[in-house]
Amino acid sequence: MNQKFIPLSVPNLKGNELKYVSHAIQTEWVSTAGPYVEQMEKEITDYVKSAGAVACQNGTSGLHISLIVAGVTNQDAVIVPTLTFIAAVNPVKYVGAEPIFMDCDESFCLDPIKLEKYCETECEFRNGSLIDKVTHKVIKAIIVVHVFGNMADMEKIKSVCGKYNIKIIEDATEALGTYYTQGTYKGKFAGTIGDFGVYSFNGNKIITTGGGGMIVSNDKENLAKAKHLTTQAKSDDLNFIHDEVGYNYRMTNLQAALGIAQLEQLETFIEIKERNYRLYKEKISKIDGLKLVSFRKGIRSNFWFYSLDVQDYKLKKEDLIHSLQKNRIQTRPIWGLINEQKSYKYSRSFRIEKAKEFWRNIVNIPCSTNLSESDVELVVSTIKNL
Repeated sequence: MNQKFIPLSVPNLKGNELKYVSHAIQTEWVSTAGPYVEQMEKEITDYVKSAGAVACQNGTSGLHISLIVAGVTNQDAVIVPTLTFIAAVNPVKYVGAEPIFMDCDESFCLDPIKLEKYCETECEFRNGSLIDKVTHKVIKAIIVVHVFGNMADMEKIKSVCGKYNIKIIEDATEALGTYYTQGTYKGKFAGTIGDFGVYSFNGNKIITTGGGGMIVSNDKENLAKAKHLTTQAKSDDLNFIHDEVGYNYRMTNLQAALGIAQLEQLETFIEIKERNYRLYKEKISKIDGLKLVSFRKGIRSNFWFYSLDVQDYKLKKEDLIHSLQKNRIQTRPIWGLINEQKSYKYSRSFRIEKAKEFWRNIVNIPCSTNLSESDVELVVSTIKNL
């Protein structure tokens, strides 16, 4: 008999999803109007304790709108991580700006020490603007990605950005539910510390709406502007008057109905994620050459993705992935570095080192919230027997 297939990360739809989506269909509120959209905005606002939230089509559209509201134009540059999914960087090009790629630290997130060094040595601060000496672009903003449910060092990053007048956009698409338990930002959720925060509800995220995203901010004017832009910049609903170029980025009521049911289970999902992470960590620690990467101290992570470091293991990254695939266990490598991608290989980057090491050595292993303890045992025992 073939071994059970264990996917990498799939949705868990065992709550009130069918009930709420059926209600949306029965009431015929299925498009971008409908009560579930506003309810989801309110529930996200209450959960992360922001000033408000704006529902959108996905995390990418949320980043795009955040850049526009932050005032980023084709005259500007935006600091971005190289170790991330490419959707975190592409919106910089949507607004015509130039990305400047930064390395990561041990948390997989943007390295604040190198960020500060870059600002000090590669830039000039003139008339309230940080200007890159090579591109002569004004560095208007930074996109900080909280990778795999970990959290970047926001205390240090915010200090640097405050000094140089850089807007902070937090890509918290993988980190809904992650927050600080220590330090200056104790109790603050990923996405609520910078000028803007963006969440994703893609099918593989900790909660899903199929597609969908959310912009949060502590500035109500920014939120109002974001909502205006995501709803086609309509200034007169009755007469279809539009005062600028807007976007068809509003979440649908069907998506939000699914999301409300998922939000009801979020804390339970995080408990399951943490339980399975700790079980993996205990058992993998007994396999020579392997270790499960830890999350940053001083945070409550949502434990979204589990990262296996294979640097000292008997098999190379690709061999381990292929071997597990033959045993019906789905894994994946970490992303190819963005500054090495075809569209970005001529962009500015600064001392990319740690990210290259992670690219060579990290494998993500199954982490769904419907993963049972016996599934974890099966993954580990299969690795042991390779």
